[in-house]
Amino acid sequence: MKIQKILSRFQKLHPKKIDLSLDRIKNLCKKLGNPQDKIKAISVVGTNGKNSTINGIFSILKEAKFKCNVYTSPHILKINERFIFNNKELNDNELVDLFEEVENINDNKPITFFEILTASYFYKAAQYPENINLLEAGLFHRFDATNILKENLASVICSCSIDHTDWLPKDERTIERIIFEKTSNLLNSNIIVAKQGSKKIMDCIKSTITQNQSKKVFFNDDFIYSVNENDFFYYKDKLGSLKLPMPNILGQFQLENISTAIAVLRTLGIGIKDEHIKKGIPKITSLARLQEIKSGKLKELVKNNRLLVDGSHNEDGARALNEFLQSLKCNKHIIVSMMANKDHVKYIRYFKNITSITTIDLKTQPNSISGKDLKEKFKIMPNVQYQPTVEQAIKSINLKEGDLLLITGSLYGAAEVLSLN
Repeated sequence: MKIQKILSRFQKLHPKKIDLSLDRIKNLCKKLGNPQDKIKAISVVGTNGKNSTINGIFSILKEAKFKCNVYTSPHILKINERFIFNNKELNDNELVDLFEEVENINDNKPITFFEILTASYFYKAAQYPENINLLEAGLFHRFDATNILKENLASVICSCSIDHTDWLPKDERTIERIIFEKTSNLLNSNIIVAKQGSKKIMDCIKSTITQNQSKKVFFNDDFIYSVNENDFFYYKDKLGSLKLPMPNILGQFQLENISTAIAVLRTLGIGIKDEHIKKGIPKITSLARLQEIKSGKLKELVKNNRLLVDGSHNEDGARALNEFLQSLKCNKHIIVSMMANKDHVKYIRYFKNITSITTIDLKTQPNSISGKDLKEKFKIMPNVQYQPTVEQAIKSINLKEGDLLLITGSLYGAAEVLSLN
């Protein structure tokens, strides 16, 4: 397939998958005519909730008849997911044309895979100068390829927690350093800060951005949400209160992300009406984020039991996921595969009252931990077993009527599951 051949060439342009520097992408974008200077953007940083917050903003903007371009990472099923323009994914032919043009202009100069993808996005986005761009920052932000804008509409700080510490100096693998990397270099415009996992984290964010001259909007200080009825939740900020329908996506943490999305749009004052928010919320989609699988090959194996897949892969993701599981009155079984560079013990410790845990191999990722080694790390938990594949894992679990099965631990693992299904 032509697109795969191009992506293979992209991956060979630099010996490292990640190389924290902005020089290469700045040089390529200069050759492209500095397209990043010609767009209107909302930048989204943080550890968890970035993709869901972007989906919330996107859904509401579409209801208000705005045209958007969206850049997210990683993709789950296909690379096209990262390239949305005029509210639609580029098809394969459009993506090939874009990649080939940027590849020719790059002229085989060293650049990382993510950087050349980001430059390609900017190059295409500049063709739609009136569209609103929703940009998800990658690893951190300070040296992230998306961080070459001179100005933006807003910066959104989603939930921050410990993750990707292997990219930091060994003596600086702290939440304070992570927050510094994600928030110290934000542009002067509007900064909206989502709900955080602790007061310590929120206070650290406030301290890090104190010299930034942006208008700042904080969860709890300036906007909040609450759940008082099964079919509704309430949002409130300085502009007033809204009674809103529950989204179709699962998890209490999604209300945090949706509330942040609303706060962003109301802060910008771009004409978003209450009806746009109310109609947009039920239409939010979020691939591999507590996604229920209702049909397909794997669903056939669990028959009448609920089957969920979720890409959570760090401590804060585990915390949010466990909160959702604890709200359910049923037996819960989980199947887990993970990357090797995660804190596996801290991740699994968040899960309480789990009937069974099955570890599996993550076959498509060479930097994953084997299911057998993961089982050894999970020995602190009761009822842990290992199976080589997700199909064997599902077949080995004694599911009773009403039991729930969740597959989690990695976005790459979620991608494998959805592809297989």
